[in-house]
Amino acid sequence: MPSVPRLVVSAPASGHGKTAVAIGLLAALRERGLSTAGLKVGPDHTDAAYLGAAAGRPGRNLDPMLVGTARIAPLLAHGAAGADIAVLAGAMGLFDSLGNRADSASTATVAGALRAPVVLVVDAATMGQSVGALVHGFRAYDDLLWLGGVILNRVGSPRHEQVLTDALDEIGVPVLGVLHRGELPPAIGRSAGVVPVAHHSIDAVRLIRRLGEAVDAAVDLDRVLGLARSAPQLPVPAWSAGDALAEAASGTDPTDPIPARRPVIAVAGTAELVYGYPETVELITAAGGAVVPVDPLRDESLPEATAALVLPGGLPEGYLPELSANRALTVAVADLARSGRPVLAEGTGLLWLVRECDGRPMAEVFGAVAATTDRMIVGYREATSRANTPIAALGARVIGYKQHQVAVSPRAGQSPAWTWGNGVPEGFVWRRVHASQLILHWAGSPGIARRLVTAAASAGRAGAGGAGAGGAGGAGGVGVGAAGGANGAGTGPPLVHSADDLG
Repeated sequence: MPSVPRLVVSAPASGHGKTAVAIGLLAALRERGLSTAGLKVGPDHTDAAYLGAAAGRPGRNLDPMLVGTARIAPLLAHGAAGADIAVLAGAMGLFDSLGNRADSASTATVAGALRAPVVLVVDAATMGQSVGALVHGFRAYDDLLWLGGVILNRVGSPRHEQVLTDALDEIGVPVLGVLHRGELPPAIGRSAGVVPVAHHSIDAVRLIRRLGEAVDAAVDLDRVLGLARSAPQLPVPAWSAGDALAEAASGTDPTDPIPARRPVIAVAGTAELVYGYPETVELITAAGGAVVPVDPLRDESLPEATAALVLPGGLPEGYLPELSANRALTVAVADLARSGRPVLAEGTGLLWLVRECDGRPMAEVFGAVAATTDRMIVGYREATSRANTPIAALGARVIGYKQHQVAVSPRAGQSPAWTWGNGVPEGFVWRRVHASQLILHWAGSPGIARRLVTAAASAGRAGAGGAGAGGAGGAGGVGVGAAGGANGAGTGPPLVHSADDLG
């Protein structure tokens, strides 16, 4: 069984600085010559990207809602293989649920499943002796919780520090570090998402370095490392893409052999970071695909011999103007979709395929239009597949995640991708295009990779007749003013209006 020194960095609530501290710990420990691994509890791509950049290996997401609780420890063992320490950044407050159900997992639940000690980061700017009551309450709330220590943030003065540490000494909780006001750099610019990390921007590199320096100066790294090393061996084998595919094939997924000639699968991202979860690339490769990155923000053409395209959900909506402006690649993506080759688009990927977004022309694969709203849709959805596609068989159920402020009208095509809740449809299926604002973690549904590679391998034969069906104007939607013809009646997938987006 794998032995992975590990700890979870959490907080009483959002805003206490836990992610910044987790990134700083990784950067500081790596600077000391240790091999590190950074992971994020929950679905957040941005935090995972910065944690991965600080650690020097891909950041991973451990989300029990998306992959199932049983896969959490194997995925940790896989993502942290060979590391001297794995640092997990929690989501929200320590006991806050990741979903809207009573049985949804929290960061504390994940820590328990991993038998990992918890370091609680507390913003103590407006606290005195009450910090003892707060931390004692968190320790006592769950008898199974292993609270290994506290890192105090935004401490005002040496006298303030003494009051806080005395209060924590009285309840027997170690203080592993003290960060004073202004010592921790400002939070990550979330609107930019993963892109600064993917593009090695100076700002991202500088932020990670400054966080490492701040934590190195304020935290007892030897005690932190000793705490992580006290975690027991994980009682499970490490996750592997090959084993996951074999397990999926033993159920209802197809068991097609790996193609003799690996089809080229273009995945949005860079050579260092895909705009999604890294397990996606590992599963495609294990299923027989040859993964080649394509950066929608910089590249002007698809990789040579592209047989399928995957647009994961990690690219923020703020980059829609750049996607629209990259006309050469946008046209190439539209041509690929019309040719009958598989295109799987999530989140912002769907918005790239509509007729227009906020008045800007997009790929026109679908005649729908999109517009930014003042309402953020966030949450998990248990979805049912409404078509037989490279994503899932008809009727298959998955759990995905939504986080978007852009609304699509209509929200579904005549052949929708999913339904959930009260049966309102969402997303678009046309030929071998599957587009939705629902984001999936493929480790939770590994059969997707084999379905995609099988479809890509056969696309040259089965889909050759579909090339150009949308015409120069794209695959317009019937009756929604698409650009397929002068009156909006195109030859692409018909669209249907549906009820208001219920999320």
